[in-house]
Amino acid sequence: MTFTSFRAFAPLLALLTLSAVAQEPSQNISGWQMQDATKVSAAPADVAGASYKPEGWYTATVPGTVLTTLVNNKVYPEPLYGENMRAIPESLNKNSYWYRTVFTVPKSYKGRHTWLHFGGVNYSAQVWVNGQQAGTMRGAFIRGDFDVTNYVKPGSRAVLAVLVSPQPHPGVPHEHTVALGEGKNGGETAIDGPTFLSTIGWDWIPAIRDRDTGIWLPVTLDSSGPVLVKDPFVMSDLAASHKAADLKISASLENMSAAPVSGTLVGVISGQGKEIKFQKPVTIAANSSEPITLDSAAIPELHLNDPKLWWPNGYGPQNLYTLTLRFDTAKGTSQKQTTNFGIRKIEYQVADSENLTLSVNGVRVMARGGDWGLDEAMKRVPRERLDAQFHMHALANLNIIRNWVGQSTNPEFYEMADKYGILLWDEFFQPNPSDGPNPTDIDTYMANVQDKILRFRNHPAIAVWCARNEGYPPQALEDMLKAMMGKLDPTRLYQSNSADGRGVSSGGPYYWRAPRFFYELHESFKTETGSVSVPTIESIQGMMPQKDWETINDDWAQHDMAAGAQQGDKYPFTLAKRYGHIRNLADFVRKGQLANYEAFRAMYEGRNAKMFKETTGVITWMSHPAQPSFVWQLYHYDLEPNSSLYAAKKAAETVHVQLNEANRGIEVVNNLPEALNGLTVRATVYRADSTVDAVKTYPVAEVPGSTTIKAAQIDVSASITPLNFVKLDLTDATGKLLSTNFYWQNVNQDDFTGLEKMSEAKLDVSATSHMTGEKTLLTVTLRNATDTIALMTHLQLHKKGSGDRVLPVFYSDNYLTLVPGESRTVTIEVATKNLGGAAPEIAVDGYNVDVSGRDSQVAVVPNLNAQPEHWPASQIVPTE
Repeated sequence: MTFTSFRAFAPLLALLTLSAVAQEPSQNISGWQMQDATKVSAAPADVAGASYKPEGWYTATVPGTVLTTLVNNKVYPEPLYGENMRAIPESLNKNSYWYRTVFTVPKSYKGRHTWLHFGGVNYSAQVWVNGQQAGTMRGAFIRGDFDVTNYVKPGSRAVLAVLVSPQPHPGVPHEHTVALGEGKNGGETAIDGPTFLSTIGWDWIPAIRDRDTGIWLPVTLDSSGPVLVKDPFVMSDLAASHKAADLKISASLENMSAAPVSGTLVGVISGQGKEIKFQKPVTIAANSSEPITLDSAAIPELHLNDPKLWWPNGYGPQNLYTLTLRFDTAKGTSQKQTTNFGIRKIEYQVADSENLTLSVNGVRVMARGGDWGLDEAMKRVPRERLDAQFHMHALANLNIIRNWVGQSTNPEFYEMADKYGILLWDEFFQPNPSDGPNPTDIDTYMANVQDKILRFRNHPAIAVWCARNEGYPPQALEDMLKAMMGKLDPTRLYQSNSADGRGVSSGGPYYWRAPRFFYELHESFKTETGSVSVPTIESIQGMMPQKDWETINDDWAQHDMAAGAQQGDKYPFTLAKRYGHIRNLADFVRKGQLANYEAFRAMYEGRNAKMFKETTGVITWMSHPAQPSFVWQLYHYDLEPNSSLYAAKKAAETVHVQLNEANRGIEVVNNLPEALNGLTVRATVYRADSTVDAVKTYPVAEVPGSTTIKAAQIDVSASITPLNFVKLDLTDATGKLLSTNFYWQNVNQDDFTGLEKMSEAKLDVSATSHMTGEKTLLTVTLRNATDTIALMTHLQLHKKGSGDRVLPVFYSDNYLTLVPGESRTVTIEVATKNLGGAAPEIAVDGYNVDVSGRDSQVAVVPNLNAQPEHWPASQIVPTE
């Protein structure tokens, strides 16, 4: 290149250089230290000064809470293990805390605005930079954006100090004990509104001593020019044919300078093939904000042909688009914002019902899902953990999560919902009126609500905004919320109360019940109903010391097995009465898995029976535990699923055959929008000794789309034993198996003590594995060559040699029952790194299951730890 031509290109090169600087990714602020503010005598300006020496401060966990930092520094042991939380002082929620770090401002920020961004602080914060106060924050769910240009120098180090204060009303903590049960829920914390009010203690979580005070989301650094692109929002209007969609994009441009700025708003939509580009020249007056609205009438590129749609789990793929908006001036890119969105249409009512009925892209969706009380008791929720949790919800064929009281408001929570097709019933920050008073700082409350809506409204997973759990907001607050919704997100349903309106109801029950009781429906859209859900023996052994394994004591109560809505004090006796004397912890778990499976399958099958006639949704209380627990979960805190997850998976499958356990009718469930034709149901009834009593086949000419039909009725024959088993198989016209289901029944109901007399079924099990990318995939083949039913066969992935469990693991099926002569194949997916370099090993247990030795690429062994005979009798459940 000659000198002359270089000079000709120089302006372009300068522009490209500026644009590149503007588009650098945000820099994460790390290297934090923390100290109790009562131990810091220096003035705030001095703490934020370069000469201050933070001697004796703790290495801080950011993002994280005060208690997490103290635990990581070995001040306190793991709070959720055993009864450790009881010994941690309540003073943690009475003091403020200093967080401090030093960072370098990039040289490339010269001539630009330097910004600090706080994702979330609980509860309030003063932000200081190089001895100057940059601003304040208040409320756990609001972002803090601070222009620190005047306090820092590009290319130089800067001191950032943040004084974090806990919520003003931490309340009196709830303690869970055998004598007192789980106690009442909530309390004074609700006054403070936008905070983790559940941390005072609920019947699913003990009081968290610091009330989750801290910088709980990341802190980042970036830069901008004089104009900011703020709050982009994408709305789509989908044609009924799905062949076209029109996008409408809104945003605001804020000019922070004292002079008008002219430039071009440039948009790029990508993610599904061809990029879509558009632009609009704009001039923004000095020190002002300019609202921008773009639609297909003005921007033809916003009319999309053949759009790729976002669907809920089980109904189609979760296609996502990415919108990038940037504002370009003669000096380069001032700022850009990037957001993902999905094209989909949600409707909330159908012509033949006034009840809440979700339809997505014109297809009725039977809402089957779970309530989340809190993602983790101490807000320890790395992305990988959230991904596994949502993965398991999708594996269970669920399609909705209710974000109870908005306690799980983490940006990655919404990203995972989009990724896995899990619709969100998303709430704001008020509990049941009986669980806590109304917030008193309305300005803070509304600011947090507004920021939450602006922050997350582009996520296609969000289906419903709900103002309050099991109650209505005060009228003045309700009026403000409705007005805000009409302005900020008119595309979604605003539901005032999670327990009233549009056929919606809550209220449980929350304790274990026999399957037939789940068929008694009193509301259309059930937002809360639950059951005890016992984890595996390994999960129990991992959450408490061995001295507590065989005694239902205060340690068990700390983990929710005590008197309360779950009736944890009665459950062990209910279990023993139904399934027989409980020998020890292993036997408690073995029989608990039977009870889990019965209740959680019926929870969804009871609704299947009257799908879109009397009911449109059911959400279990709860699908996800915030701490190690014995109740209300599909998987344990350690991420190991129990039989509840596979019961839900069975009941919620897209095409499903089921036994109505209230009337013994055989029903076929079709969740697809199109009809199914030429089906056959085969019903096999087994006697208590596993011999066949009767086999009948029933042709099913048609099952209309989004419908459940009754295919047949099982009659109790004269030859059948009181204890019996029913196996149902649904096939299509080619003989392909579409669904299989297995039930243990009793003519007299509720007496399954006879299961103790079942002979042992020794299964032939073989397994292979191979790696693909970063995953290891295993294929396990099980064959029952005995003449005995193998009940609730459980596979558990271990590391060969140590025998340690591998977690998380995703099984295509588990807790399987195999009749004589039956074979099944299960696939297992695990991140190869979680094997830690060890070879995989499959451990097998079950109600009456053993495994025979067989040559296999992957070792298969009996899980002796889970066998009651492996442990001495303990009388864990006394005979009444």
